[in-house]
Amino acid sequence: MPRIESVDLNLLAPLHALLEERHVSRAAERLHTSQPSMSRALQRLRATLGDELLVRGPGGYRLTPRAERIRSELQQALPRLEHVFSGEAFDPATAARAFRLAGTDYTVAVLSGALLGRLLEQSPGSTVLFSRWHHAVFADAEHGLVDLLIHGGTPPPPLRSRVLFEEGYSCLISSHHPLAQRPALSLADYLDCLHTVVDVTDGRQGHVDRRLEALGRPRRASVTVPYHAAAAAAVPGTSLVATLPTEFAVRQAVPGVTTVLPAPEEIGSMSYAMSWHPRLDDDAAHRWLRDTIVSTLGAG
Repeated sequence: MPRIESVDLNLLAPLHALLEERHVSRAAERLHTSQPSMSRALQRLRATLGDELLVRGPGGYRLTPRAERIRSELQQALPRLEHVFSGEAFDPATAARAFRLAGTDYTVAVLSGALLGRLLEQSPGSTVLFSRWHHAVFADAEHGLVDLLIHGGTPPPPLRSRVLFEEGYSCLISSHHPLAQRPALSLADYLDCLHTVVDVTDGRQGHVDRRLEALGRPRRASVTVPYHAAAAAAVPGTSLVATLPTEFAVRQAVPGVTTVLPAPEEIGSMSYAMSWHPRLDDDAAHRWLRDTIVSTLGAG
């Protein structure tokens, strides 16, 4: 029996046409080729398969028993091969895909509500699996352990990235804090405060601490917590300052208990992006997920 690597797969289409049409001329017309070319293909097929395949009889050509079996097998195999080489389709309405995302509790909060509602409405059989952010999460994406990252800043290569939105920072403090009545915090006043820091990576809060360190004005963490929500929860009744994305800080504020003030302008704002490995660029389900996120968040 010939091994698949030794077979000329260009003969597959003539074989199928010959067995379906049972006639050299009609098979040639079907494939838009000449009769001599189809006759040569038949001779090569006979040599490769060790069988006559088509035998001339009183009423035309008849299939040999081997050809009948091959024809039956091709009816099963060809649709599968066409699927392999055709563009993959994704129908969210009938799909049951598990989408694995990773982000901080802040980015999970951003993706909740409207986005999750849209995802589950359009693809009710699919699931969304969020995992926590950690120091090796970019490596997880590279190794296929997570499909999509939602994060601040720029990912390392080879990951792809698309900016989703930009967010400024505000300070959440107790309403009884001595600075609570200020319209904003100066950098000097801010650095004199006690801080609760969100440990995004290696005990630092990403953009905030990188920006302060670049200015040569690092802050000291009085309390370090793993989540943005935990930083907000640590503020009431204390002199701690939690530096949080503005929208998140506003949602966490409790009238009469906590107050939101603009963070020092030196901290600036940060771009938030989604990142993925290049092997997922053309995955139909992953493209649908990315497009849905972009359209829901209104990212340009």
